[in-house]
Amino acid sequence: MKKVLLYLAIIVLLGSCGSSGNGELVGVQNRKPYYQPTPYGMAYIPLGSYTMGVGEQDVAYSQLYQPKTVTVAAFYMDETEITNNEYRQFVYWVRDSIARVLLGEILPEDYLVEENRRTGEIYDPPFLNWDTRIDWFGEEEKEVLEEMYLPENERYFRRKEIDTRKLNYEYYWVDIREAARKDFSQEGKQDAASLANRPQGLQDRSVYVRKEVINVYPDTLVWLFDYSYSFNEPLTQKYFWHPAYDNYPVVGINWQQARAFCVWRTQLKNKYLARKKGEASIHDFRLPTEAEWEWAARGGHDFNPYPWGGPYTRNDKGCFLGNFKPLRGNYTDDGGATPIIVAHYPPNDWGLYDMSGNVAEWTADAFDESSYNFTWDLNPHYQYNADVNDPPVLKRKVVRGGSWKDIEYYMEVATRTYEYQDTAKSFIGFRCVQPFLGRQKDDNPAKASHIYKK
Repeated sequence: MKKVLLYLAIIVLLGSCGSSGNGELVGVQNRKPYYQPTPYGMAYIPLGSYTMGVGEQDVAYSQLYQPKTVTVAAFYMDETEITNNEYRQFVYWVRDSIARVLLGEILPEDYLVEENRRTGEIYDPPFLNWDTRIDWFGEEEKEVLEEMYLPENERYFRRKEIDTRKLNYEYYWVDIREAARKDFSQEGKQDAASLANRPQGLQDRSVYVRKEVINVYPDTLVWLFDYSYSFNEPLTQKYFWHPAYDNYPVVGINWQQARAFCVWRTQLKNKYLARKKGEASIHDFRLPTEAEWEWAARGGHDFNPYPWGGPYTRNDKGCFLGNFKPLRGNYTDDGGATPIIVAHYPPNDWGLYDMSGNVAEWTADAFDESSYNFTWDLNPHYQYNADVNDPPVLKRKVVRGGSWKDIEYYMEVATRTYEYQDTAKSFIGFRCVQPFLGRQKDDNPAKASHIYKK
């Protein structure tokens, strides 16, 4: 009896000291402090304000800029455009995922994880097992994986190649903007929730879940499609796959594929962190907004037309500072005729390479000539999720930075242009950003803990 009373006393004592804070409001204790690491290959871009849309010229007198001061929160951005080899990791992952699903039908214990061995939880559907390597030439495996290859009548020189039409990446995303959209037909009602587009969502949130199925293989024919009367066959055949081009920027990627890559990159990192007990997940990788892209490209130099801060495309030694088209018919004065290896030219003051030239870059924003007028001045962003059946004008996405085939006007950090979200080009690539969680990089969340200590 004495032992029971002793145990009860200990429990009461621990409960009163551990979670209640002696009756004071102290928050949940013993939470692990979080310090956001700099993602591999990314540069930190601090928060700040700048005048968006300031440039030297408006060649077409299109009035697309309409300068205004905006503020952008801190974020990380890829130092270079995504390269062929980095994007190939995505393609291989999709290829191997499809293979593991097929092999799970004959060897489920090797290629699928159906049960949590520690807790006994049954996974339905099962997870892919990435610990077991695929035996592409095993007797059983070879027969099952045959359907992943081109049929014999489509093979060139009897080469057995993966059918890239089957490399589809399936993912889901939550349309939180739709969930938050105000329903003006409900205005006047007292219930605040009814003013939002939430009648169904309050009962079943799955109405805001969107499914995407995207073929991830680059369109390697863009070199011929973009330039009909030009001998670009070598680039068509080798640019994406040959190791000589591994560190060149990937092209032939449409906006939807670029966004799918960002989703995959987030999941890849979060799944790795999930295996490490107690590690918090990261914020999503995504395409930069138009305002983020311009702020990053300026490198802290407000009102200057180019990322390097000066008004010229050459340095003091007469060398070009980016890969573009300097003169009519002359592509080579800057050192490259088509895309060249990333990070060939010096970075801007925030460590970003090729923000002007080499290849232009997709942004997250939909294109509207007047978007500067109606977007907010804090993290401005114009988003429109175009449906397949929407007219082309609603599928326009902002493209920034200019490319190897553009004149210097398109190299200016303020110059805006667009391309359609389902269109791939030989002169458009992309890079990712990741929001910074907090105010600034040098903020220390642990500093606030002293207010709870006596």
